[in-house]
Amino acid sequence: MKKIIHWRFTLILLIVGFMIAVQYNSMKNPEKRDTRDIWAIRQELASEQKLHSELLSEIRELDKTLRTYNTLNDENTGRALLETVEKLHRQAGMTAIEGAGIVIEVKPSAESIALGLPIMGISPDLLTRFVNEINRFKGITLEIDGKRFTTLSAIRDINGVTTVNGLNVSTPPFMMKVISPTLADSEKLYNYLLGSSLHDDFYLDDLIFDIGQPSMDIQINGWSENFTNEFLHELPKGE
Repeated sequence: MKKIIHWRFTLILLIVGFMIAVQYNSMKNPEKRDTRDIWAIRQELASEQKLHSELLSEIRELDKTLRTYNTLNDENTGRALLETVEKLHRQAGMTAIEGAGIVIEVKPSAESIALGLPIMGISPDLLTRFVNEINRFKGITLEIDGKRFTTLSAIRDINGVTTVNGLNVSTPPFMMKVISPTLADSEKLYNYLLGSSLHDDFYLDDLIFDIGQPSMDIQINGWSENFTNEFLHELPKGE
């Protein structure tokens, strides 16, 4: 009888100890909760939906190109390849384009000129902030001080001078050009920049940016640097 009581008491102690250990572990490592408000979650959801839409558009475009190749005969295949190469050149920013857009002039503020303050170049952080702001709009093409800005471009500080694509950005005043898919898109970008907090950021650096009215005949130069190909090689004819 005593042995039975002893085993029961031991079993009870084991159960109680196990429960205490589980409770201690749950208190030590509580489950992380999402404390964001509904607007932050909706904003993230909108970003994911935008990315999903862009990926679907790219997939549809690739499927269209593939169907074109499958329906062509040998005589037209070469022409289709040339058209694809030209399209890729445009997407990579290698060709000059013309379309609806706006011209933005970055220049010293009137107060800095009146006080005789030295004119400083735009900082990499401020220029990067400007690029990030306008990239909210889809399908834009950007030129900074005559330098085509693409996905391969980089804004850096080299020896105290702001550079784009390794080339120095002029001391203000200089021009920036933005081309949008349509004139309506250019007007939306124009209105957005008019009310943007970027004006305050530029003013803190004794700079202002003057936004020109949307126009249909904005011209942007192509990428001036050569692309380097490290992996693709042309096969000899007949292979």
